[in-house]
Amino acid sequence: MSENHKFQLGTIGALSLSVVSSVSIVICNKALISTLGFTFATTLTSWHLLVTFCSLHVALWMKLFEHKPFDARAVMGFGILNGISIGLLNLSLGFNSVGFYQMTKLAIIPCTVLLETLFFRKNFSRNIQLSLTILLLGVGIATVTDLQLNLLGSILSLLAVVTTCVAQVMTNTIQKKFKVSSTQLLYQSCPYQAITLFIIGPFLDGLLTNQNVFAFKYTPQVLFFIVLSCLISVSVNFSTFLVIGKTSPVTYQVLGHLKTCLVLAFGYVLLHDPFSWRNILGILIAVVGMVLYSYYCTVESQQQKGSEVSAQLPQVKESESDPLISVDNGSGMLSDGVVPKAPVWNSNKDLHA
Repeated sequence: MSENHKFQLGTIGALSLSVVSSVSIVICNKALISTLGFTFATTLTSWHLLVTFCSLHVALWMKLFEHKPFDARAVMGFGILNGISIGLLNLSLGFNSVGFYQMTKLAIIPCTVLLETLFFRKNFSRNIQLSLTILLLGVGIATVTDLQLNLLGSILSLLAVVTTCVAQVMTNTIQKKFKVSSTQLLYQSCPYQAITLFIIGPFLDGLLTNQNVFAFKYTPQVLFFIVLSCLISVSVNFSTFLVIGKTSPVTYQVLGHLKTCLVLAFGYVLLHDPFSWRNILGILIAVVGMVLYSYYCTVESQQQKGSEVSAQLPQVKESESDPLISVDNGSGMLSDGVVPKAPVWNSNKDLHA
C-alpha cells in the first residue's frame, strides 16, 4: 500500500473517530446536564482533560507512543490558550442567546480562513469559498433562531472566536514545525489546559449557574454519566488533534458542523427533541456544502499532485542527459536530479480531507 493511500485511510479514520466520539459525548452530556441537572460545563471539561492526560500517561508507560519534549514555552502558551478559549466559549453561551452563540460558532470558519490567508499565505479557491458559504448558510438556517445582542456578550463572543481560531491554527502549525504527532502534542499540553480550567472552572460555573459545583449532590447516576463522559472525552480530545494535524483547522470546523447536523438528527430520533422543516432544510443545505467542499478539495489536491509531478520530470530528464553528472557522480546521478522534498508546512494540506 502506498504512503498516499495510508495517509488517506488515516485521515478517514481520524474523521470517523471524531464524528462518532463527538456525537456520543454530546448525547451523554445532554443527559447529564438537561436530565440530571449537572450544569457545570467548564469544570466537567477540566475533568475530561485530566482523564485524557492520565490515559495518555498509561499509554506512554505501555510504550504505545514516544515522549518527545520540545519548546516548553510554546506548549505552555498553547495549553493555556486552549483552556481560555474553552472558558470564553462557555461564557459566550451564558451571556448570549442560543441563536447568537450559534452565530459565534459559525464565525470561526471565516476567521480561520482569514488568519491562514494573512499569516500563512494560504490560498482558498473560489470553489472552496463557495462551498463553505453554502455550508454556513445551511447550518445557520438549521440552528440560529433568535439573535439577541448585548455588549458584554458580543465582546465575549469575539474573544472566544479569536482564541479558538488561533488555538486551532497553532494545533496544526506546532505539529508541523516541531515534527510531533497529535498524541505527543496532546500529552504535553493537556496538563496546562486542565490546570487552567481547574482554576477558572468553578468560578465560571458559579457565575453562570449561581450554584457551587462542590455542593452538588452526586448521586450514583450522576457519577456514572460523569465517568462515561470523561472516558468518551479521551477519544474526543485525541481525534481533535489528529484531525487538525492530518487536515487543517478549516476542515476540522467543517467536520464540527457535520456533527451539529448529526446531533440535531439524533436528538430528534432518540430524545424526541422538537424538529421543524427549517431544521430539515438547513441540514440538507449544509450537507450540500459539505459534499461540495469535499469534492473541490479532492479535485484540487489531484491537480496539485499532477502539477508537482510534471514539474519534477523535466529536471530529472535534464540531469540524465548531462554527461558530466554521469561521469563525475556515477551511480549518484539520479539522486542529484531529484527535486528536494517540499517543506514541512503544506498550505494545501486541507485538500487531503
